[in-house]
Amino acid sequence: MKSTDYWKRYKKYLYVNETLGLMIDISRMNFGDDFMEKMEPLSQRAFADMKALEAGALANPDEKRMVGHYWLRNSALAPDKAIKAEVEDTLSAIKEFSAAIHKGKIVSEKNNPFKNVLVIGIGGSALGPQFASAAIGTPDDPMAIFFFDNTDPDGMDFVLGQIGKGLSETLSVVISKSGSTLETRNGMLEAKRAYEAAGLNFAKHAVAVTGKDSTLDKIAVSEGWLKRFPMWDWVGGRTSETSAVGLLPAALQGLDIDSILAGAKACDEATRSTNTMDNPSAILALMWYYATEGRGAKDMVILPYKDRLSLFTKYLQQLIMESLGKEHDLNGKVVNQGITVYGNKGSTDQHAYIQQLRDGVNNFFVTFVEVLKDREGDSMFVEGDFTTGDYLSAFALGTRSALSGSGRESMTIAIDKIDAFSLGILIAVYERTVGFYASMININAYHQPGVEAGKKAAGAVVKLQHAALKYLTDNKGKALSADEVADAVGQEADAELVFKILLRACHSGQRKIKMIRGKHITDSRFQYLG
Repeated sequence: MKSTDYWKRYKKYLYVNETLGLMIDISRMNFGDDFMEKMEPLSQRAFADMKALEAGALANPDEKRMVGHYWLRNSALAPDKAIKAEVEDTLSAIKEFSAAIHKGKIVSEKNNPFKNVLVIGIGGSALGPQFASAAIGTPDDPMAIFFFDNTDPDGMDFVLGQIGKGLSETLSVVISKSGSTLETRNGMLEAKRAYEAAGLNFAKHAVAVTGKDSTLDKIAVSEGWLKRFPMWDWVGGRTSETSAVGLLPAALQGLDIDSILAGAKACDEATRSTNTMDNPSAILALMWYYATEGRGAKDMVILPYKDRLSLFTKYLQQLIMESLGKEHDLNGKVVNQGITVYGNKGSTDQHAYIQQLRDGVNNFFVTFVEVLKDREGDSMFVEGDFTTGDYLSAFALGTRSALSGSGRESMTIAIDKIDAFSLGILIAVYERTVGFYASMININAYHQPGVEAGKKAAGAVVKLQHAALKYLTDNKGKALSADEVADAVGQEADAELVFKILLRACHSGQRKIKMIRGKHITDSRFQYLG
């Protein structure tokens, strides 16, 4: 395609919303001129489905739940007065509690002001807060923020090492809707042990964000934690950043949560337009449909050209893949839907996998994310009249051109600057895009049965480990193979799992299990030394 043709196409398809400070360029996606018209019936169906969702329909039919994350930034949309009041009361409570912490009205057990926040969660209960913190946090924030977002002991030790003696001035925020998520439960117990080792009472440093009457809620009540904030069954983890899940850590850190909500609300209003080409989320959803043929035929590469947005890809990976990766459609038909999402940041990736994108297998489409404002204040000129920010932009534009020249498709999202308002926009525009696309391909974007299946399988492994280690312990001194242990506990079909369990156990000195190496490692025998 000639440069003049690119320019004509750019002018024809460029979406601009100056109120939002948002532009979307789809000119380098090679859809035909009749594509939008052909897709209009699906677009209008998506608009109708979204309108019903916002009005309180059971948009999550499998779990018979409403889907209400849009109400979080506009409580007037809530389907009844009780939900409206809950949203408003929770937001007020978040602001009041955070202000009391910052002003020293609520202090640590040793009567010192809280200086740190330790967020304990996983998935949507950590990714959103991490993304927000990285995107708009500053060194001058009133509280430093840390995360336990896994059940990795060494990872938790590393975080605790960073906090160091500041643990006595650290507020822990434990986030789990059910209160029974094992990774979060484990993180809470590890944190509690660290506080106790420092001579501190965990309850006097702890806050819960959880469902009413959940396991975590009951623990917080019985132990007398500082505060509890609600999670509702109509807000999924991956769309919870504008609930207490995301707003409480942000407010404690010192981020402008009112502006985050205002940006999300303004974007929600823009994405309610039923004029397809005037709706940024509809445009993005249509490009996903075009690029993947409505069946995940290509991967989505997210390339934000901004260090502050380095976690954006990780955040979108969960939002998109957990929402769209489904075995069945709404009619029960097996469809195995989904879009694979990966990426890091530019221009770092130009020294990594851009080589394959340009010259290798053409199984992807790219979304460039551009921020027009480089920094606060002026930049130095590093070469002639070029700044470091000019180079960053040049690399983005150059990569876009190089990919187009090789027949690789891309689109570009541009925002004016990185601040709390634009963060709300980025969150909201993709939440709505996921909803629209899910409607177009007729799936339920708001449940995650695959995640639950993984949890059940992990539970079975935990049960098997208890049985295998007990048998080994009960037979102190005997050198037993994985096959023998598996047979003994009635799980002969799971000898592989037993081997992996015992292999790991022997590397933990506290378990007092020795491995006697066999000719092949799988022939090894394991012995409890006692």
